Amino acid sequence: MATVSTTDSGITAEERKVIFASSLGTVFEWYDFYLYGSLAPIIAKQFFAGTDPNTAFIFALLAFAAGFIVRPFGALVFGRLGDMIGRKYTFLVTILIMGMSTFIVGMLPNYASIGIAAPVILISLRILQGLALGGEYGGAATYVAEHAPHGKRGAFTAWIQTTATIGLFLSLLVILGTRSAIGEVAFGDWGWRVPFLVSVFLLAISVWIRLSMNESPAFTKMKAEGKTSKAPLMESFGEWRNLKIVILALVGLTAGQAVVWYTGQFYALFFLTQTLKVDSATANLLIAGSLLLGTPFFILFGTLSDKIGRKNIILGGCLIAAVTYFPIFHALTHYANPALEAALNNSPVVVSADPADCQFQFNPTGTKKFTSSCDIVKAKLAAASVNYANEAAAPGTVATIKIGDKILTSYASTGLPKEEAAAKDKAFSKEFSDAIKGAGYPAKADSSQINYPMVLLLLFILVLYVTMVYGPIAAMLVEMFPTRIRYTSMSLPYHIGNGWFGGLLPTTAFALVAFKGDIYYGLWYPIIIALGTFVIGMLFVSETKDVDIYAGD
Repeated sequence: MATVSTTDSGITAEERKVIFASSLGTVFEWYDFYLYGSLAPIIAKQFFAGTDPNTAFIFALLAFAAGFIVRPFGALVFGRLGDMIGRKYTFLVTILIMGMSTFIVGMLPNYASIGIAAPVILISLRILQGLALGGEYGGAATYVAEHAPHGKRGAFTAWIQTTATIGLFLSLLVILGTRSAIGEVAFGDWGWRVPFLVSVFLLAISVWIRLSMNESPAFTKMKAEGKTSKAPLMESFGEWRNLKIVILALVGLTAGQAVVWYTGQFYALFFLTQTLKVDSATANLLIAGSLLLGTPFFILFGTLSDKIGRKNIILGGCLIAAVTYFPIFHALTHYANPALEAALNNSPVVVSADPADCQFQFNPTGTKKFTSSCDIVKAKLAAASVNYANEAAAPGTVATIKIGDKILTSYASTGLPKEEAAAKDKAFSKEFSDAIKGAGYPAKADSSQINYPMVLLLLFILVLYVTMVYGPIAAMLVEMFPTRIRYTSMSLPYHIGNGWFGGLLPTTAFALVAFKGDIYYGLWYPIIIALGTFVIGMLFVSETKDVDIYAGD
């Protein structure tokens, strides 16, 4: 039996090295996430120039989404390898694939140089990154937890969860530094490649450190005893006793954790910029400030979970978030765009339409077109952050909007030639814009009216919820599964939860807002998922902090 340190002394040099080496991969993940998201408009122009600007941007976002969609498949591929050949070499491979894919994006010729091959290669690289990331997190969490002394797994693995802030600030630093050094024109032409290319230094450091690491003691012990799994996929998902735990890990932990995480960081940014019309630079700085203030709490809640348990902290975060989201987002409107709040209260809007003409505008790929008169009206109202009431009209009736004493008649673009549809949209958009402006709806938030300290405080509270659910999650997932199938079993529910439940949040929320006519209605998606996770987790998920991760293999 391998010896597990139970000392209460400070962290050793070897343990620091384990945490640092493992966390670098997650830094890569966040660096690339923010990098690609920030540069999506430029990437659209560079690689999808053969289409119109809107379609190009949609395809750039699709390339971004591809990395999330394939993550669970990467979890299966690399999880299997990690349980068969070891943690160290598997997540050495994942960081090589991930890092080289990011670097190659910086060298890839654009559409003007190689035509359609450019977007095809770009999307292929994004898929490779997604596959590698599917194996990276599980490997990092497993490796750190299996090196951690008993009673400190929450504290050790929580360091991995802090890397979002490092990745964010690193990407902002490199982008802003490059822009300042060469200017906007050069940056849009070729300078955007620099942030991707400099990632090779992160890669080199990470590979060098990981090559010097030892295999995890739990896997080494298991391998020495000849107990490694020869079919980890079958053991994980083909045997009910293990599959049941995988399902509970998803619906009783990671689904709720994911929506709380995405609401607190990404949907909050979306809400500030798209709904409250706060300018992008200000919104990003406020989010960055909230992350900076909140990051130490990942360590706090990870460490606390070693003492009082992980389950109650994670599920408590889900519950508190669910019951406070509505007042917090209402308060964000009050402090970030008081003019919008006043317009919502004082200028009611009514949409009159044939219910059969109105679709639920769920569009995760960004490629579906909504062309009915009702869909056009509701999409514009949702995009303009205008609440509205629905009024049923006679079948076949063209949708109308009543704004104050003005009534606007919509149009349907179904079957219209492209030029005619564009002309109708331009005319209706101007009429619509003038009407809502006259009703007091602001085109953008007035920076002089933003209460910055209060907005920052509210965003910090949202990030605090993130730290509650995310800080202890890695340790808990590791402890739920036996060593022989741990890498495989924990990776899949994590990436389905975060890649699909979390990744679909902005799209689903927008569809709900357009459907209901309420800018806050999209919050029902994370609230219902978080409450569902709370109930299932409390009833069926067991506490794991005292589990001996060396036993039962």
